Amino acid sequence: MFFLQLAILLSCIVIGARLGGIALGTISGIGLAFFMVVLGMPPGNPPAVVLGMILAVITALSMMEAAGGMDFLVLTAEKLLRKNPRRITVLAPLITYLLIFAAGTQHVIYSLLPVIAEVSTKAGVRPERAMSMSVIAAQHGLVASPVSAATVALLAALVTLGASLGQILMVTIPATLFGVAMGILSVVWKGQELADDPEAQQRLADAAAADAQHTTMDEAARKRGMGSCAVFLGAVAVVVLFGLFPALRPSYQALVDGVAVSTSVDMGRVIMIVMLAAAGLITLLFKASPAVAVQGKLMRGGLVAIISILGVSWLGSSFFTANEETIVGTISAFIGNYPWVFALGLFVLSILLFSQAATIVILAPVGVALGMPLHLLIGVYPAVNGNFFLPTYGTVLAAVSFDQTGTTKIGKYLLNHSFMIPGLVTTVSATCAGLALAAVLL
Repeated sequence: MFFLQLAILLSCIVIGARLGGIALGTISGIGLAFFMVVLGMPPGNPPAVVLGMILAVITALSMMEAAGGMDFLVLTAEKLLRKNPRRITVLAPLITYLLIFAAGTQHVIYSLLPVIAEVSTKAGVRPERAMSMSVIAAQHGLVASPVSAATVALLAALVTLGASLGQILMVTIPATLFGVAMGILSVVWKGQELADDPEAQQRLADAAAADAQHTTMDEAARKRGMGSCAVFLGAVAVVVLFGLFPALRPSYQALVDGVAVSTSVDMGRVIMIVMLAAAGLITLLFKASPAVAVQGKLMRGGLVAIISILGVSWLGSSFFTANEETIVGTISAFIGNYPWVFALGLFVLSILLFSQAATIVILAPVGVALGMPLHLLIGVYPAVNGNFFLPTYGTVLAAVSFDQTGTTKIGKYLLNHSFMIPGLVTTVSATCAGLALAAVLL
């Protein structure tokens, strides 16, 4: 029966991931119904706190987008890149990392990729280097971000172990930055120089690379965008501050066994309250249209993530609840002796799901149930970045299409694509650094 249930679980994941969009959540719903009605399995629990935190963050981001904040961020990044075109291979990944770190979503990279491609081409630098590494840096900026869905999911899973946001950030930020630095070194001299690449030169001769569309803002729009960014980033700073210093969190009186006890607000509620308040301030102060926010790219992308996580995590919860004794008893000793196996599991499942957050929601509770120590669970977190492995992820395909020189490409044998080497180098380096830092700091 166990293997039948596992086959259904994996089939739902594979079919949903192939169909894309919200299908990961809806197909998982079919599997969940089959589990309950046909196999008589327990329904498990949907990750209500995780979904609430993600929705609150997406709401704040969407209001910032509606106020012009995303355009302001992209415009600022574009100016930095155009001022230093010869250093594009180093600057583009670092700027992308910071942009995604601040925004908590990879969606903003789509506006930056054509700029990176254009600046690289005009500077005579092989675009593949900056383009491929920027995509990888975006993934690592996402897991380092304190407001990304993946980090929120990890915090919710580890709260029973006494984990704090500060503990996660003090490991993941330096670890992912180290990984990005190693990844940049792996591509600095990759391939022929643009002037010496006959295929690239032929492409440029046949059709000159079109200028990327420049983001423009008038003075009033720029002020609204800057102000909305300031409010959102201020909210991020407040979240980080409360995470680092729990004593600062608001407290209230709660009845426990009939006795009034002073209780601090937990981090899940802190994130939701702060982000919803930030969204409200942006709405009132910077004329952000709620209708525009609901129709924006970030809200649509966020809803896809929420529905996908709801379905696949609930399905995984049902499977784990029904088979907890078997799963824990079979693999706990193995993972205890070889913790890298759990990191490999994160990497492989992220390849299948194309979502760091969904992967964490499924596997992090398993790690907790297995009794893995906190420092290992946080240390292996960067291993969840396997989205690049198959060249079918959105940011990978976008980078290939925007590079009109053809240097950023999917290879003849599918896996020999431009993102494989920097992706493996960055993820392995970041995970090793994460494990080392966690062992020392936690």
